[in-house]
Amino acid sequence: MRRKQMLVERLRCAGYKITPPRLAVLEVISQEGEHLNPNEILGRAQTIRPGLGRATVYRTLEILTQLGIVRPIYVGESGPMYIRAEGGHHHLVCSECGRIIDFDECVAEEMVHDLRERFDFEITSHLLEFYGVCAACRKLQEANEFKSR
Repeated sequence: MRRKQMLVERLRCAGYKITPPRLAVLEVISQEGEHLNPNEILGRAQTIRPGLGRATVYRTLEILTQLGIVRPIYVGESGPMYIRAEGGHHHLVCSECGRIIDFDECVAEEMVHDLRERFDFEITSHLLEFYGVCAACRKLQEANEFKSR
């Protein structure tokens, strides 16, 4: 709940009205560890605020992106998924099925420190993605190769 209050305060300080539909979207965004596309955000927010419209969700996501609260990530051709923008975020992304695997080990901390020192640049967040093929898709590929022999 505290995270949601901080997000509300950031919106308010930026001059945006705090409306019930925006609060519903913020509630969904403030949940832990989610990668959600706009339709999923709409569906979950409608359970909080029935009647919430798609346009409101898109406008709110645009505002939250501009304020650096969320960031879109693009995996495959399905359009953007939204994640919270704070801190570091690390993914393994399957180029076959689009599965996203989060991992917590931050291999970029030394690089963040080096970049801060070299360029006098304060890094507040980062996104690190590795693309490849997940175990399930590799097994499927191997099975298909075996069948074609």
